[in-house]
Amino acid sequence: MNPRFGDASLDRFRALLRIPTVGRLDETLIDWDAFDTFLTTLEELYPRVFGTLECEKIGGYSLLLRWPGASPENPTVLMGHYDVVSVNVGANEPEWAHPPFAAEITGTGEDRVLWGRGTLDDKGAVVAILEAVEHAIESGFAPAHDLYLSFGHNEETTGAGARATVELLESRGVVPGLVIDEGGAVIEDVLPGLRGPAALVGTTEKGLATITLSVAQVGGHASTPPPFPATARLARAITRVNRSPFPGRLSRPAKDLLRTLGPRSAAPLPWVAKNVDLLAPLLAKVLPRLGAETAALVRTTTVTTQLSGASAANALPERATATLNVRVAVGSSVAATVRRLNRIINDPEVELRVAEFHDPSPVSPSSGPGWERIVSAFAVAAPDAMVSPYVMLGASDSRYYARISPNVYRTTPFRMSADERAGLHAVNERIRVSTWLEGIEFYRSLVLSA
Repeated sequence: MNPRFGDASLDRFRALLRIPTVGRLDETLIDWDAFDTFLTTLEELYPRVFGTLECEKIGGYSLLLRWPGASPENPTVLMGHYDVVSVNVGANEPEWAHPPFAAEITGTGEDRVLWGRGTLDDKGAVVAILEAVEHAIESGFAPAHDLYLSFGHNEETTGAGARATVELLESRGVVPGLVIDEGGAVIEDVLPGLRGPAALVGTTEKGLATITLSVAQVGGHASTPPPFPATARLARAITRVNRSPFPGRLSRPAKDLLRTLGPRSAAPLPWVAKNVDLLAPLLAKVLPRLGAETAALVRTTTVTTQLSGASAANALPERATATLNVRVAVGSSVAATVRRLNRIINDPEVELRVAEFHDPSPVSPSSGPGWERIVSAFAVAAPDAMVSPYVMLGASDSRYYARISPNVYRTTPFRMSADERAGLHAVNERIRVSTWLEGIEFYRSLVLSA
């Protein structure tokens, strides 16, 4: 058991996990009472944090807390979000091994596992940060530079809370020296034959676009269908996109990952690491064949996630639509992606509309004071792990902070197996108690180095 953080910390974490702060794109469906309860409970559980730090609510429910230091220059921002994705329960839905909001613990000693929605994404980080700051205040610590805590309430949907927070900080002239949000984790088998775990730190994240494909036609009864109905034309477009993956490209963070971890991996990766620039064109073709994660690392990905047609089984749809979730590779752009999709589909009857979108984030340096603070924090929390840059494949609230800081990083300081990572946004989300306690030490190190 960690000497500083133990069962009392765990009890606070469990209490917050039991509050179902489920985010929804249609905010009229949100149980805002749960969000109010969560914020009230935070103040009750962390009286030193809320009694010492200046606290503002942004957009009604996002929190911005400032711990004034001796200097306001080069402040640190520790980020997280407390909204969670929904939990689908029904006869045709996968069953949870433990109720998603019960915060049940199984196992004993070092083998204890805490189950529940939000354990990894992202209340685990939010509560670990609060534990670290609460302890630092209790111990009499005073930061040399300002420390901000930024906790979003709608990261899983629009990110509007974080966006408004950044706009506020920008209006005040705040330029953070270091920003850390959720992202990579401490994982095994990043590369074949890698000796030991790797702590992955996203120095950038892929872009995101929600693109709707739609085909219009004259409606009518399904008993007299046209030769090539809208649904068939749409299906052809989807098939063309699926059969034409985007080309790979080895970005700087991907090269940095190979350079960092390659020397500790099985042959021929040490040799590859030494010659990564020369081999980049070949690697861009080989890596997509090794699996979904390595493919996503080097190229733009597209997948159809939603389909819609007629409202009745015996009617021709007046409009058939498909929604593509697109993750734009570092070095590309949403505009370039749309142009390529139009060429692939090659059908003027298929209309493309771009809804939510943002380009890939700028690449933060994998050297310098901010990076070294992260490396030092992992040396405390996970000393057996090698810290490496990588490309974060998902989207986070940190993308907004790139407007006001050149040093934005994405890492979650928890050890995660492949099976545990599969619980993100799915059933049976869970975290090992021991690694959550390690994560608190990571944030404590960052706080003390502020």
